[in-house]
Amino acid sequence: FFGVSDDKKIYGFVVAPDSEIAKEFLNIENLEVHGVFSILTILNNKIEKDSRGVLLNELKRIHQLGWINSKRLTPNFEITPCENSNCGGFTLEAELKIPSNPKAEPDFLGWEVKNFRVNNFEKINSTVITLMDHSPSHGFFKENGAEAFVRKYGYDDRRGREARMNFGGTHKYGIVQKLTSLKLVIDGFDAKKRKIINPDGYVALVDRNDNIAASWSFASFIKHWNTKHANACYVPSKINRDYLVQRQYSYGDKVIMGSYTDVTLLLYQIYLGKTYYDPGIKLEFAIEGARGKSTKVRSLFRIKSGDLSFLYNNHEIVNLNLV
Repeated sequence: FFGVSDDKKIYGFVVAPDSEIAKEFLNIENLEVHGVFSILTILNNKIEKDSRGVLLNELKRIHQLGWINSKRLTPNFEITPCENSNCGGFTLEAELKIPSNPKAEPDFLGWEVKNFRVNNFEKINSTVITLMDHSPSHGFFKENGAEAFVRKYGYDDRRGREARMNFGGTHKYGIVQKLTSLKLVIDGFDAKKRKIINPDGYVALVDRNDNIAASWSFASFIKHWNTKHANACYVPSKINRDYLVQRQYSYGDKVIMGSYTDVTLLLYQIYLGKTYYDPGIKLEFAIEGARGKSTKVRSLFRIKSGDLSFLYNNHEIVNLNLV
């Protein structure tokens, strides 16, 4: 038996095949299976054979609550109001008793739970979803920092805000982005065979002279994607724009489930242009020698919700009313 604790320690326990524990384990039916492993989830000192079922029942409960006041669960497990643009995700996590944290690991019993905004719960396949916020692992960005990167490849704020530079825009494979003049490329991936042919390969932004402005090694993609997205659930939400005191969210009765992914599925969708890089990096007070300079880095990879099925070997839309 192997067990993984919340602080990432791995515990092992060996028993004889004719022991009482081994016999009890072999008599458990319908266990979840991942590769060669059968999964036993322990929740509140109780063995749960079906983490997927536990998650869906929780999402059904949350859906039936209707409008929920916007909130966030702090790392100290304290509930606080939330008034940011991304509070739909924080509110959902708070209901699932998931404290807000930037850890690149699944949120709920081995499932990554992601919220996305919609206007109509019957139309959940046409929304752009942020798959991950993953900063470059190599290139000019990594070597020189976000400020130098924006000064070199960014542009003046398009709304005319003084002392601000931005780096943004949709970057798709093989296309030069008009605002940044950078092109997204993949090195070491055979798109026809849909396999990695060079383990030292990468996804990169290159300039017109093929200098690497920013890159993500396959190793960093594998660590981030396979760890956090092995099992993922995408939950639609709506915001109550008529709230008087505190913003509110409600969550849909249909969710998108994906499992058994692989980084090559992600790389192939980047190659096709369905998954793309859509950063939001800004530098304020961008005047040499000015005090109070600040940078904000959002290094986002996105996809339309209707294309999520291409990222997972198992994909389905689950109606929570039928759970």
